[in-house]
Amino acid sequence: MPDPSENPFAGIPLFGDLARLLGGPSAGAAPWDTARQLAVSIATDGTTEGNVDPTRRIAVTELARLAAFHVGALVGDDAPTAEIAAVNRSTWATDMLADQRTVLERLAGALTQPPPAVADTPSDPFVAMFGNLSRMLAPMLLGMTAGSMVGHLAGRALGTYHLPLPRPARRPLQLVVPNVESFATDWELRFDDVALWVCLSELTHHAVLGRPHVAARLAGLLERYVGAFRPDAGALEDAFGAIDPSTLGDTDALRSILGDPAVLLGATRSPEQDTVVPQLDALVAAIAGWVDHTMDTLTARVLGGGRLGEALRRRRVEVSEADRFVERLLGLELTEETYRRGGAFVAGVVERAGEEALGRLWIDETTLPTPAEVDAPGLWLARLEFG
Repeated sequence: MPDPSENPFAGIPLFGDLARLLGGPSAGAAPWDTARQLAVSIATDGTTEGNVDPTRRIAVTELARLAAFHVGALVGDDAPTAEIAAVNRSTWATDMLADQRTVLERLAGALTQPPPAVADTPSDPFVAMFGNLSRMLAPMLLGMTAGSMVGHLAGRALGTYHLPLPRPARRPLQLVVPNVESFATDWELRFDDVALWVCLSELTHHAVLGRPHVAARLAGLLERYVGAFRPDAGALEDAFGAIDPSTLGDTDALRSILGDPAVLLGATRSPEQDTVVPQLDALVAAIAGWVDHTMDTLTARVLGGGRLGEALRRRRVEVSEADRFVERLLGLELTEETYRRGGAFVAGVVERAGEEALGRLWIDETTLPTPAEVDAPGLWLARLEFG
């Protein structure tokens, strides 16, 4: 008789069908074709998306040049810059998945490690079954989840840096024309005004995240964080335990049970992540605070305040569930507290030593603030020998 710990799916049609469907464990490689197709389908609401209107492309190119002039004049000519391309939602989604593939594959690898329960109790066939099922399903479910997340983000993102994630230097920055149009229409704003703000924001973010040492530091922390997730066979076991056998043929019923992202990922936060979070939070807060400070100056100088400023503030507060889930998944907590913390750090630096000191923030790896320095900017200034 076969050992159920070696073949825990034998004799169970549902699991056997899943195994045949997936072709067995995939060694941590997420199915990117599925992720891309799902992302594009969600981003376009299942319709065929047309190319960006040529007049919009020309307008964005001209606005990007104007934005580059103002950003360069404010932050310095040494800051990295880039072209800005006018794209549709499907292009943004496809590029986002490709750009973040390393981080997502690191997550997939973490989720396909043998969970402790399997190693500690190999004689329990049910623990082994759900442990191996979790490992088998994790890559496919991660691909589906990644595609779903990115697809929903594509319906909201105005540009490349919708989230403060490092992106390949070879790719132009992006402005998502359909989303800018929708936002402008909803708030009765001019397309060119919103598009110019997005160009300013994209180039301001890129002035920080386009620096190789900042991108490397952020990417390293993100990879350490997602790589420290650990499979939780119990979450999947509990989910399947809740299934009514009479509903196994009901796709909608199964989807509702497995629709919880925590179950789909089969992941729990580990103690290793607790050592990464303070560093990641501090870096993200410093970036957010500097970008906000710079954008306040640029917006007042180029666009003024008024209805556009109000609309953008409301938009940041009304964050979608897709955004929040991706933030939690990657360890990026872009809460109001994050912006407040970063803003307090930047204000403290400027108050004590002026804008010149703030210009030293992104010079190299050694000038990046520590978590303690973000909360006490005087410490950062003292280390850099200001004052």
